[in-house]
Amino acid sequence: MRQYAGYGSAAETNKRFKYLLDHGQTGLSVAFDLPTQMGLDSDHALAAGEVGKVGVAINTIRDMESVFEGIPLDRASTSMTINSTAAILLAMYIGVAKKQGISPKAINGTIQNDMLKEYIARGTYIYPPKFSLRIVTDIFAYCKDEVPNWNTISISGYHIREAGSTAVQELAFTFGNAIAYVQAALERGLDIDSFAPRLSFFFNAHNNFLEEIAKYRAARRIWAKIARDRFGAKNPRSMMLRFHAQTAGSSLTAQQPDNNVTRTTIQAVAAILGGAQSLHTNSKDEALGLPTEDSARLALRTQQIIAYESGIANTVDPVGGAYAIEELTNQIEEETADYLAKIESMGGMLPAIEAGWVQREIQESAYTYLRSMETRERIVVGVNEFRAGKGPDIPVHIADPALEAAQIRGLKRIRAERAGRVVTAALQRLEEAARGNENLMPLILDAVEAYATVGEISDAFRRVHGEFREAVAV
Repeated sequence: MRQYAGYGSAAETNKRFKYLLDHGQTGLSVAFDLPTQMGLDSDHALAAGEVGKVGVAINTIRDMESVFEGIPLDRASTSMTINSTAAILLAMYIGVAKKQGISPKAINGTIQNDMLKEYIARGTYIYPPKFSLRIVTDIFAYCKDEVPNWNTISISGYHIREAGSTAVQELAFTFGNAIAYVQAALERGLDIDSFAPRLSFFFNAHNNFLEEIAKYRAARRIWAKIARDRFGAKNPRSMMLRFHAQTAGSSLTAQQPDNNVTRTTIQAVAAILGGAQSLHTNSKDEALGLPTEDSARLALRTQQIIAYESGIANTVDPVGGAYAIEELTNQIEEETADYLAKIESMGGMLPAIEAGWVQREIQESAYTYLRSMETRERIVVGVNEFRAGKGPDIPVHIADPALEAAQIRGLKRIRAERAGRVVTAALQRLEEAARGNENLMPLILDAVEAYATVGEISDAFRRVHGEFREAVAV
């Protein structure tokens, strides 16, 4: 079970993490604010009004120390939702472990680090796709030896589904991305069985109960065949589909938000029956803003009731053999294979993304979904049917307006106190390495330990590779 506790200020996040650890939950999940995700420091002009709004603001390793103050990193498993700046945030986490006297070989957790889906679904990309792929594979290679218990990527279908894809497209584009990552790693000289056991996946748990169960079952078969037949994996762990599921945020409604508890419960049960190893349940108020403490607790209790009272997690593949489930599983696997063949004919996911084909496929599916709601072919309770008058007001989480100013003051203090020449030298080495083929992770670690900022490190890469701008269709 996982529940996001990492948002708001570093101090607030630290308090929530300590609460979870004190109550026996060692799986910690943290999201970062948009400036951090985009490689911008909190005092950047484009960060104004966004600091700490949808996650924790991290500028330097000092912020990461504050988040994990008093939390032994060899006791926790931390999942970090971060992509473009994943290498920087992972380096900061490693640096904090070292400051605690803990070997990087003893820490475990996950970084999302799934850059290709950013170009097709989320948009928090910075650099062109090829350089982003280089950073992803640098992390693979570095962690293989230095942080062997770390899950180096969480290949995400979740955001693809949230952007409006179908269940089949969610699998097809996720596995298309996975194939691209594995191919890039092999081209770097890595052996498939040296890194594939640490690959993990992240899927959406949506509303169609039977379809979602079948989707997960099909996904396991698809990945096993890709790893074994396409890439020649020998280690059974390389063929395992280890995945986390999160209930569908896009399915939640601002109207009658209490209904979202029922939606989330149905979605969570589908994920469990489909074999999810890790689960996050969304809070009922997430269509309105970040969850309040009470709604986040209710979402966690939903998981706990399912886990400890329902008994559905006690049997492996409990719905296997059911006619509808088996038929749907076969159908989804076949349709996903058709999509993967189409992607292959285009030269793989990178050309398909650069041509805008993947994005258009998702956009068309999203439009079809919305039209079905507008025509009432698809009923959404409380939205286009079974509507009621104005319901009761519910509390909404509001970010502390003083957080941004405090974060900027702390950043300025770090810049004034650190050894400027050391930082400058570390950034110059990074920029030089970005022009060649050297693994960037050790140099990023040197930079963050010198208190270089997320923005400064990202700018070093920007100076070499620039920023990606999606082509506009005309």
